Amino acid sequence: MRFLLITDTFPPDINGVARTLATLATGLQQRGHAVEVVTTLEAAPSDTAETLKRHTVMAMPLPGYPGLRMGFTTTWQMQALYEEFRPDALYVATETPLGIASIRAANKMGIPMVSGFHTNFQTYLEDYALPGLEIVAQGLLRSIHNQTSRTLTPSADTAKMLEKWGIHNVGVLGRGVDTVLFDPARRDTALRQSWGADDKSPVAIYVGRVAAEKNLALLTRAFAAFREIYPQAPCVVVGDGPKLKSLQTDHPEFHYTGSRTGVDLAIHYASADVFLFPSITETFGNVVLEAMASGLLTVAFDYAAPRQLIRSGENGYLAPFDNEEAFLNQSRTAATHWNDSAQRKSARENAHHLGWQRVIEQFESELIDVIGTTSSQDPA
Repeated sequence: MRFLLITDTFPPDINGVARTLATLATGLQQRGHAVEVVTTLEAAPSDTAETLKRHTVMAMPLPGYPGLRMGFTTTWQMQALYEEFRPDALYVATETPLGIASIRAANKMGIPMVSGFHTNFQTYLEDYALPGLEIVAQGLLRSIHNQTSRTLTPSADTAKMLEKWGIHNVGVLGRGVDTVLFDPARRDTALRQSWGADDKSPVAIYVGRVAAEKNLALLTRAFAAFREIYPQAPCVVVGDGPKLKSLQTDHPEFHYTGSRTGVDLAIHYASADVFLFPSITETFGNVVLEAMASGLLTVAFDYAAPRQLIRSGENGYLAPFDNEEAFLNQSRTAATHWNDSAQRKSARENAHHLGWQRVIEQFESELIDVIGTTSSQDPA
């Protein structure tokens, strides 16, 4: 089969959506399909393993978030690309002008489509100085996704939300983790020492975008709660984003590593002990799987990936959704139990069964199943 993936974000971008889509696209290719990608960045010159043909379109930075881009193209340009590649089905992972033009072109040509809901952008509006537009955004997202035959999202919580909005034929496509890459055995004593930690003191870590939608105010309070139990415990922030400089200015006591990838990222995970994840805007939260595979105790809110993966008090700690005081209490509890080998082993074992192969096979099946179908013609 011939499949075309359409997305604003793709490696060398460093985020969960980009990594997920690259894994899915490569997985399809390894299963014998012809796969090409339409996106906004060329492959990194250093990425010699890149085997996917990509088509790049014009893009501009998202307002207030220069690290992410919004792609632009026209319906006729996408039609020309479809004429050249002749895809059997599309996967449209973006609701930007790139995605809208791609869907319109596919409807004109009768090409079946699956769309993906990867990011709760409608909840970001207030964080980025556009309050009061969430209902408008929901209507736009509904009109876009209902022009495709199927909408996939990574968690049951998000699927219920989309169905409540009136989006049809929603399915759940979970996520996987590379348990060879993310492994407690990568723990690095020298790295821990550079943070000021020894074998008797825990390290609390956050991995992800350093951005307003990640609930950074609660993260700093959770680090402080953790240090109520271990006053000298290092607190480490791994990642980059529009709020990094202000966070560094306000909290110079934290250790900032910048963005990390591959083995380097895995070493950073494994060299910590407790993963604090206060975000309330995730559709899944790939980092939770990575932290658990690395043998960390995770503190998170009870929704999306944490709800599916964490048994509170057995392999991590959950707080009721958006209950900040409960989250702080669980951070203190995790600090007390940071060296609980049974819990940390359970976290690793739970993640170990969630490899990518089953996800790729389901993704392949979802794309094949829509071939021969006709998408809705709801106006975008």
